[in-house]
Amino acid sequence: MAQLYSFPAGVDGTGECIGILEFGGGYNTNDLNTYFQQLGVSAPAITAVSVGGATNQPEPGDGSPNTEVMLDIEVAGAVAPGASIVVYFSHFTEQGWIDAITTAVHDDLHKPSVLSISWGFAEDRNIWSSQAIQAVNEAFQAAVAMGVTVCCAAGDDGSRDQIDDGLAHCDFPAASAWVLACGGTTLQATGAGITSETVWNGGTNGGATGGGISDNIDLPAWQSQANVPPSVNPGGRVGRGVPDVAGNADPATGYQIIADGQPAVVGGTSAVAPLWAGLIARINQQLGTPTGFLNPLLYSQAANTNGFNDITTGTNDITGEIGGYSAGPGWDACTGLGSPVGVAIASALK
Repeated sequence: MAQLYSFPAGVDGTGECIGILEFGGGYNTNDLNTYFQQLGVSAPAITAVSVGGATNQPEPGDGSPNTEVMLDIEVAGAVAPGASIVVYFSHFTEQGWIDAITTAVHDDLHKPSVLSISWGFAEDRNIWSSQAIQAVNEAFQAAVAMGVTVCCAAGDDGSRDQIDDGLAHCDFPAASAWVLACGGTTLQATGAGITSETVWNGGTNGGATGGGISDNIDLPAWQSQANVPPSVNPGGRVGRGVPDVAGNADPATGYQIIADGQPAVVGGTSAVAPLWAGLIARINQQLGTPTGFLNPLLYSQAANTNGFNDITTGTNDITGEIGGYSAGPGWDACTGLGSPVGVAIASALK
């Protein structure tokens, strides 16, 4: 994946720390050692940090969050094996989210320069009251002030985002204006070359990339020239557009991992957030400084740097009834600016 997306060569994240936020499950060190050994990659240094009493606690049974935890660590560690990885375990509550972000951002011992978050839920659902969204946004603003990049998965259930009310929904925290929202593609390749890349949409049984227009977050200034369309929902609100960037997420073209002692191939935008976190760790090492909040830079330079593979085919409406959003030239509410051309992004940031 790093080769297909032209990640900068000669760097592996050495000297950087990637923070991964988890809200359930746990990892098994033996599985991780086996995974990286089979991959032929040096295993990164991995540390677990308990937040609010939550711990690295693998859960038994099919469908446990362990696969999520292992995917995050294995993808980030595979593309940036020189970086240290700190996994912050917290509870999936409003306070748990705030505490996890705050702990990671102000971790003076490990000092992560980039965070990866694969968890979320539709806006206005579950724990996401307007007060909770505001509080988490304030925690992300603190991350921006500290020069920490935050990568968030855009969701795996298309424009409906697991809500069956006939409307489109965005996933939060990907909809925050202070994070890099990561959408998903279906990637076909031969050797080291990409032959096809389209919007990930496997239908109601196969998942699809999240994306759309936020019902809660206003259109940020740095997205004002991206031709963000009005929401397909009644009223046609123009708000924060999701995602910002994309990467391979289709389970059919997915990632080999080991979880609960078993090899598996999985996908989801949950793989894209740690993929981008690994890319940013490598770029931070190359530049010798954290890139921090790069959304304004990415949007202002996207047209001039050839930093993205522009995804122009596909939609993220898995129901065929919502309307959803379609890919097209430039930014779109399925794959954002596109998938990365890492060396070009690094050059532009330099």
